Amino acid sequence: MDLIFAKKLAKEKIEIIKKGFTAYVESPEIARLIKKEIQILNLDVYEDATEIGYWFIPNAEK
Repeated sequence: MDLIFAKKLAKEKIEIIKKGFTAYVESPEIARLIKKEIQILNLDVYEDATEIGYWFIPNAEK
């Protein structure tokens, strides 16, 4: 997978997560980029890694 495409897709998924929606990716490479960005932004997100892909679910604000 092209690195520039992977980074662009990861950023798009981060924007979805920041809006409070769940994001899904199949690629472990993109999931790794998303996890890295989640840590940098200190987002409260639950990650569900399954056999078919990775779900990133924002935790509800309290």
